[in-house]
Amino acid sequence: MTLLQSIILGVVEGFTEFLPISSTAHLILASRLLGLEQTEFQKSFEIAIQLGAILSVILLYWRKFLNPQVLARVITAFIPTGVIGFALYKVVKNYLMDSEGIVLWALFLGGVLLIVFELLHRESDDAVADVEAIPYAKCVGIGLFQSISMIPGVSRAGATIIGGLILGLSRATIVEFSFLLAVPTMLAATLYDLYKNAATFVPGEFGVLAAGFVSSFVVALIAIKFLLAYVRTNTFIPFGIYRILIAAAFAFL
Repeated sequence: MTLLQSIILGVVEGFTEFLPISSTAHLILASRLLGLEQTEFQKSFEIAIQLGAILSVILLYWRKFLNPQVLARVITAFIPTGVIGFALYKVVKNYLMDSEGIVLWALFLGGVLLIVFELLHRESDDAVADVEAIPYAKCVGIGLFQSISMIPGVSRAGATIIGGLILGLSRATIVEFSFLLAVPTMLAATLYDLYKNAATFVPGEFGVLAAGFVSSFVVALIAIKFLLAYVRTNTFIPFGIYRILIAAAFAFL
């Protein structure tokens, strides 16, 4: 992988991580377009550059993480994902991330579900409107929904947001909570993968990883601000349509 390819993939990661379109799927498909094989380093790269997106959330929301009420809810939601992710790590990395078919089907079906959900969902008047007020039982439920995103193409943000809406959170609240929950989730996934595989990296690969990290960080700042502005007046139907079209296009190619 060249530095330019790393930067391109970092831009893809930063832009897609917090949108309901699956950053993992886009990284896998973008790698195919760039002619990159799914080597062990490539798989680790696609996980590790999420640290850039994590840093953007920390920069924008660091005050939230100093609030014990918010932090306790984020940790509670992370626990189900952490347990399931640790148990299925080898299956996800060695089998699911190698399957382009799974990625495309997950993109397509996720797009259909996103559209259908938005057409049927109506936010209740008593929807939870503050992160600090989310019941802990609902936090566990959100964590379980997030666990579905271990399937490449599902979208961590999409699964978390839809799960939160089903459980009775307001749209703005679950979008913000999804950002916060991304930090321990992606941090744990990245550090665990680096712990397992960093010893196999050659010196030049660390520079490539750093370039992807920086570009991911910069673009993620823009993506977060875009999504916060978007959800105030729009649904996620356009993202569902996009998922279907991109899956169909890659299947045709």
